[in-house]
Amino acid sequence: MRHLPSLILILFSLLLLSCGDSEKKVTEIKPYEGPIQEAEDLELFYNESATLKVKLITDRLLEFANGNREFPEGLYMEFYDEEGQLSSTLKANEAVYFKEENKWRGRGDVQLKNIENQQELNTEELFWKPDEEKMYTDKFVTIKLPDQTVYGTGLDAKQDFSEYQILKPEGIFSVDDNE
Repeated sequence: MRHLPSLILILFSLLLLSCGDSEKKVTEIKPYEGPIQEAEDLELFYNESATLKVKLITDRLLEFANGNREFPEGLYMEFYDEEGQLSSTLKANEAVYFKEENKWRGRGDVQLKNIENQQELNTEELFWKPDEEKMYTDKFVTIKLPDQTVYGTGLDAKQDFSEYQILKPEGIFSVDDNE
């Protein structure tokens, strides 16, 4: 019986310690940072002056509180010219739109096709800045043209792929001496 006060003191101390741990766990809860909206099997259209400019198709869209959007299952986009004709397409295995920077990033098997010029770009990552009408990457690129295929690392291009520059070209190039 003389150990009973000591045992009660030990149990009371353990009770206080366990209460302290639960308060600590409550303060460690982080705010929710996941998507605030989700959509599946989505087709979005962007028009200017009643003319279709962009069509976006995706299996899944996640939108976050900061305005960022993720396309974890990829996306397919069609771009149209002033006459409403399909001018180019973009496909990526996954994509993210960064609202604050107004910048898109496509990853995976990224394919950009210019319909009129019959050009196709393939790379593993491509960035697009709509405000600057520019696309770029520092990754390896393959560009298929009607008469040749060009390789290199890094690319700067207009968003419609009508003009581009490979930063570090590789391979064999044909040169026309008549010019």
